[in-house]
Amino acid sequence: MQPDQQNANLRITALVSIGKHPGSGRARRAEQDARAVEMGLNLAPKGLEVLHAGDPHDDALRAYAGMGLKALRILQQEGNADAVPALGEYLKQAGPDIILTGVRAESGESSGMVPYLLGEALGLPVVTRIAEIVSIDNGEANLLQALPRGQRRALRVPLPFVASVDMAASAPRQSAFGPANRAQLEGQAAGVEIRDEIKANWSEAPARKRPKRLKVVKAKTAADRFKAATAKSTGDGGKVLRDKPATEMAQAVFDLLLEEGVLR
Repeated sequence: MQPDQQNANLRITALVSIGKHPGSGRARRAEQDARAVEMGLNLAPKGLEVLHAGDPHDDALRAYAGMGLKALRILQQEGNADAVPALGEYLKQAGPDIILTGVRAESGESSGMVPYLLGEALGLPVVTRIAEIVSIDNGEANLLQALPRGQRRALRVPLPFVASVDMAASAPRQSAFGPANRAQLEGQAAGVEIRDEIKANWSEAPARKRPKRLKVVKAKTAADRFKAATAKSTGDGGKVLRDKPATEMAQAVFDLLLEEGVLR
């Protein structure tokens, strides 16, 4: 059975933003958001809606349309407006079964808080960094969550829910020039628009790389220094706490923050 027949009644909303090329800095489709659109197209192409809050005349949005979309819905608002209230108001009325986002934006604050804030505003569960939606059955979704080193975790989540899509998800299809120009960018006024006057005065600059922590070697001889330089790391990679009381797990996190100097 084809995906559009199997999930004919499934309604998916993919939230997209304007990306930024890491080399040239030019506007483009965001990689993680494009993967969210690709996931929606593979799961329920007829029930997919692509939503953006911002400028409806931004040409970078055409790159999403070139993936085979007939239309994009855009909530018009100023560049310094907060997108979360407008998106939350619209999604509350639309009521999709699945809301897909990227993990974080490629420009602006790039805080990665949008899925969490939407989940809180809509009262929906939030699943982070998913790599695939395997199936939908009996009002629940079977997901694969991306873990470090290529590992996957199987999850089962009731509909509706909010999910952020990881880079481990299927790569987005190439954007075609013809469909991108033929698609309609359907703009409408945002129901709620909250401007951030402080953000309007911000200036953006490339992030600086954080310095790596050097291992302090207390060697007295040349042989000891050579051994320390060539020896493999003996780090245990952290500690995994499962099925422990909440107080014990919270204490472990607190102790780690104290040890790393985050808390003083």
